Amino acid sequence: MGRAFDRLEHDVTELTPTHLRADILRHLTFTLGKDADHASLYDWRMALSFAIRDRIVEPWFASTRKTWETGHKRVYYLSMEFLIGRLLEDATINLGLRDIAESAMAELGQDFRAIVEDEPDAALGNGGLGRLAACFMESMATVGCPAYGYGIRYEHGLFRQRFESGRQVETPEDWLSQRHPWEFERPESAYTIGFKGEIITRDGREVWQPGETVLAEAYDTPVIGWEGKWANTLRLWGAKPTTQFDLERFNRGDYAAAAEPEALARTLSRVLYPDDTTYQGKELRLKQEFFLTSAALQDILRRHLAGGYAVADLPRHVAIQMNDTHPAIAGPELMRLLMDEHGMEFDPATEVARACLGYTNHTLLPEALERWATYTFGNVLPRHMQIVERIDSWHRRTFHPPHYVGIVKHHEVRMGELAFIMAHKVNGVSALHSDLVKQNLFPELEKLHPRIINETNGVTPRRWLKMCNRPLAGLITDTIGAGWEADLDRLKELEPHVADAGFLTAFGAAKRQNKQALAGWVQAHCGVSVSADALFDVQVKRIHEYKRQLLNILETIARWHDIRQNPEKDWVPRVKIFGGKAAPGYVVAKEIIHLINDVAAVVNADPLVGDRLKVVYPPNYNVSLAERLIPAADLSEQISTAGKEASGTGNMKFMMNGAPTIGTLDGANVEILQEVGADNFFLFGLTAEEVVKRRANPDHARDAILASQSLQDVLQMIAEGRFSEGDPSRYHQLVHRVWHHDYFLVAADFDAYRAAQAEVDAAYADRMRWLRMAALNTARSGFFSSDRTIRGYMADVWSVEPAL
Repeated sequence: MGRAFDRLEHDVTELTPTHLRADILRHLTFTLGKDADHASLYDWRMALSFAIRDRIVEPWFASTRKTWETGHKRVYYLSMEFLIGRLLEDATINLGLRDIAESAMAELGQDFRAIVEDEPDAALGNGGLGRLAACFMESMATVGCPAYGYGIRYEHGLFRQRFESGRQVETPEDWLSQRHPWEFERPESAYTIGFKGEIITRDGREVWQPGETVLAEAYDTPVIGWEGKWANTLRLWGAKPTTQFDLERFNRGDYAAAAEPEALARTLSRVLYPDDTTYQGKELRLKQEFFLTSAALQDILRRHLAGGYAVADLPRHVAIQMNDTHPAIAGPELMRLLMDEHGMEFDPATEVARACLGYTNHTLLPEALERWATYTFGNVLPRHMQIVERIDSWHRRTFHPPHYVGIVKHHEVRMGELAFIMAHKVNGVSALHSDLVKQNLFPELEKLHPRIINETNGVTPRRWLKMCNRPLAGLITDTIGAGWEADLDRLKELEPHVADAGFLTAFGAAKRQNKQALAGWVQAHCGVSVSADALFDVQVKRIHEYKRQLLNILETIARWHDIRQNPEKDWVPRVKIFGGKAAPGYVVAKEIIHLINDVAAVVNADPLVGDRLKVVYPPNYNVSLAERLIPAADLSEQISTAGKEASGTGNMKFMMNGAPTIGTLDGANVEILQEVGADNFFLFGLTAEEVVKRRANPDHARDAILASQSLQDVLQMIAEGRFSEGDPSRYHQLVHRVWHHDYFLVAADFDAYRAAQAEVDAAYADRMRWLRMAALNTARSGFFSSDRTIRGYMADVWSVEPAL
């Protein structure tokens, strides 16, 4: 790349605020066409973003060149979600330019914090699945694993959440209404994606003639690793029409029909997870999954062949990871490309595809393991229906599984079974989850093909500690020195300091600084006054019955009732903070949101309770809000029904930021408990085995309620309309569900949860005891770095060595 990048490379290592300021002004003038006197906050943010992006491009190019020159094996990570969050501050952190950028903007009379917070939060994901994919991309760059992430460039992504009278209302997310400065459009990298149509025979071979086509056009975002040593690519696909405009129809006055090709294309990459309660919604979701997967696989094969390699050698150079079942069509699509486009026979195509593909399972919930009606699947992807049936037949003929094991069964295509059979490795994401995948989800397939391994999830400490919690990160560096950011096991060096009262006082001061900042934000944005002296009790995640936000709000009502009954008691003040979205069609989850907001309205206005209890539910939970809440949290709520949460990653972020967990033995909670020790974890509830046994009793909910006067009182208050403005019918269905259809065992665990919360109160009342617990959570969180997770995948699944 020569001289064009010599100055930038020099600037990265010896950059001063003055140098960066000059580049910001250059972009302000020549990229944005503005002068400093008339520039808006948006203009300054874009100019700074472009100046920082300039310094990512050279390591990005250098990493790509090195991968090509050495023929290094690449990882390709296929995911429907990449919840990347804001990128500006993250990039400055990883390049070591954060303080320089702040100083440069100050010299220009601008507030760096305001500029960072002006950046839209990319709406490319829903929750843990998408944030994990983003953490993995950053960690792959940090450890030098050559990789591409493949996803969809959603125009609106997941919906923006707001509340009207306490109810969730979904509105379009508009993150792309402004120019996205981090991406590079690649119109030359475009692939035709087909749907529907028919199968014909040509020259003795079956050929698919699609009835509909769209173009998948690439948009590349560089992902820079720690210290800027390596950069990978997140390639997102935008859908474009293959036929721009039907002028003949337009001239005949049929304006809607003339725009049909563009409408089909825009629909494909408009919204993440369209409501699939209708046939049209199901078809659109299947089309999206195929659109992503086919574009990625065509791109992978093009890149492989451009390197001069034979298609049969694909597994030596390519590792493809399917992030859950959404891209499970990768097996049949890769085989179609190998057979129909490259002339390979079925058996070797099967062997090549299985050697390339890995499958990560993220859920034990049957409804989340996608199943497509054979009619829908065959209508949208007729050639793939043929290939799936042939794979199923080949598998039965070759391995003789029990009759009830198969991909196509009861007029459904089962994507979990398809992903398992077409992958050479299958992994769960926590020790407990991986065991349950073996025992409960795929027991017969695991007997036939022992291939399930565990790769416990992790999170990147650069974003989730170094960037979002500057007070604590600074204390860590002052205490153990620099370098822990890329070697998180070094946090263990904090343990000897936990016995030092001075260190604990500093640890508490860092936490309080974050809490004061959050209290100010809550006052400004939610209109609720909260005290930084109160215990900040946080549950933020997707709203789902198995995550049991309902258990939390029922205990909150019980706490409110107890305070009112005994107002003279020395109560430990609590701020209950909720966050998360419910799927638009998930009626029960939306009722739970409504109940939380109704309870908040009553509790927060109660003068008898005052500051002893507050309930806060900021709308539109996303990455940026998580970065605000997690550093300020005192208590991490991880209270899912045992045996339902695959891993969780929020639990790891809270632990890393010094928040002890109250939780069940579920997902990665098991490993958090092992790492931090029982004295620093508030454990309660039934185990996964006990859950199964309890469900065998059809009256388990009624029995638990009748044994708990507190729970009876809570349900009675809800049923009487105490939290619904005197409307007793509002939550009758929710109360009825707890009494009669309590599949997630809220009632069974209620009293144990209350007892654990009483233990939390006692611990928090002892200031030094609590600070020791909090500090030990941080000191023992090193295992949960996504760098460790990625190294595990590289060794156990992908067979890839670091390129650094």
